[in-house]
Amino acid sequence: MDKKETILKLIPEQGILPLYFNKDAEVSVNILRALYNAGVKTIEYTNRGEAALKNFAKLREVCDKELGGMYLGVGTIKNAKQAQDFVDAGADYIISPGLVEEVIPVAEKAGLLWIPGCMTPSEIIKAENLGAKVIKLFPGNMLGPSFLSGIKELFPGMLFMPTGGVELTTENIGGWFKAGVCAVGMGSKLITKQLMEEQKYEQLTADTKAALEIVKASR
Repeated sequence: MDKKETILKLIPEQGILPLYFNKDAEVSVNILRALYNAGVKTIEYTNRGEAALKNFAKLREVCDKELGGMYLGVGTIKNAKQAQDFVDAGADYIISPGLVEEVIPVAEKAGLLWIPGCMTPSEIIKAENLGAKVIKLFPGNMLGPSFLSGIKELFPGMLFMPTGGVELTTENIGGWFKAGVCAVGMGSKLITKQLMEEQKYEQLTADTKAALEIVKASR
C-alpha cells in the first residue's frame, strides 16, 4: 500500500485528527508522545509560526527513532513553497485551510495525499475535479453538521473531515458522525492552550483516549 492509500485508510480508522502547533520544540515533541500514548497514529502539525518547519523536522526525527507507525501531516499550507519545504522535512501528507491549487503538483510529485479546506459546494466541486479524496470542512463550527447533511449526497465517495471548533463532547462529535464525516479534526478543544502551558501531558493522553472512545460510540 502506498503512502496515500495508507493515510486514506488511517484517518477514517482513527476517527480524529489531532492538530496543534507550539513554538517550543520540546513541548511539541512531548505533545506528540502524549498523543501516541493514547493510541494516535497520525497528527497534523500546523504551520503557524516561525518555528514550525524547524520543529517539524524534530518531530520527524523523533517519529523515525521511537514512535513506530506514526504519520506526520502538516497543516496550514498556503503556497507551493511551504508545501515543498515540509515535503523536504519529511511530511507524510499536506493539509491546507483553503483550496490552494499550487500545492497539488508539489504533493503529487512527492506521491503524497493533499487535503484542501473548503466551505462551499462550489469549492468542493472544484476540489473533487482536481482529484481531492478528502475535504477538510473549515471552519467546522460555522458550517455545522447540518451543512454536511445537506450536501453529502452530491459527493458520493468523498471523505469529509470538519476542523475548527469541534468540541470534546458526545453531542458535538456524535452530530458530525451522524452527518457522515470520516473523522473530525481536533485542535484547541483537545490540545488546549492551558494544557500546553502547564505541560499536562498525562491529561492530554487521557482526554485523547476519551475522544477516541466517543468516536467509537458515535459510529
